[in-house]
Amino acid sequence: MVFDSPRFDLQPYAGFDMARYVRRTYCSWETAGWQSLLVQRFEHVPVAEDMELPGAADLHLVLPVAGRAAMETRHGGRTTRHTWAPGRLEMGIPGRPVLRRYRATEAMRSVQVHIPRDTVETTAAHVGGRAVDYEALAASLAAGDPLIEETVRALGSLGEGEVAGELYAESAAAFLTVHLLTRHARNPDSSPHSLSRLRSRSREDARVGAAIAMMRDRLAEPVTLAEIAGEVHLSVYHFVRVFKAATGATPYRYLTRLRVEEAKRLLRGTDLPIARIAARCGFAGPGALSAAFLRQTGARPSAYRSGHRNS
Repeated sequence: MVFDSPRFDLQPYAGFDMARYVRRTYCSWETAGWQSLLVQRFEHVPVAEDMELPGAADLHLVLPVAGRAAMETRHGGRTTRHTWAPGRLEMGIPGRPVLRRYRATEAMRSVQVHIPRDTVETTAAHVGGRAVDYEALAASLAAGDPLIEETVRALGSLGEGEVAGELYAESAAAFLTVHLLTRHARNPDSSPHSLSRLRSRSREDARVGAAIAMMRDRLAEPVTLAEIAGEVHLSVYHFVRVFKAATGATPYRYLTRLRVEEAKRLLRGTDLPIARIAARCGFAGPGALSAAFLRQTGARPSAYRSGHRNS
């Protein structure tokens, strides 16, 4: 994991027992010689207890591509829980070491991208000239970003016979950074009233992001509005108002949209029966899935699957 690079902050990994937890199957440093971006693929052990992840300075993106696991993360006496699942992006907070434990039900694989801290800070100076709030950035990204997901997935799909040069790496790093900073951060103005409003909005945005992350974690489970609002420490009324203002949809409609998107992914990528897909996506049965799927996509699940197999 540790390379002699002036761009990446990898020394904190010097004491990390990587072989105990993961097997690296691809590394852009070794395969492509990239200096501007580090892309790695990993296979993970199914169970980990008290895995101490170091706090490197780089911006670190993790995209699970296989497996599911109940993940528990501790930092500074605070414990958070989420589900590791394909497509659920995660961003490590630069400089923040964490203690993690998990237990998987399936084989786990991931694509992980490190963007040098100097790339992020320089880009931030160009797009807004302000300090990066990495915690708010991570909370916003946890709500999902299909463009970042597909970009990281594409970077991770490069193989031994597809070596792209440094210009490719530099362009990818620049695109990822600009998109993250413009899509997942807000530009404040400097008046005290506006700064107060911004702090309030940032807290609300972080809560909406946490609520969406909870929805993603519990797609297969029945979840009530009161449970989601309680998770983000808001009354149901306040939560619904804040959520709709941020997303343009009620929590129920947004959750249904997430469930249909997951059903689409399973229909395209697996041979699971539609009844199994309905259960995994939180629908009461195939009929409920079909009705929601038709409203959102204009097609039945079976027709959607057939169309993608024939395309």
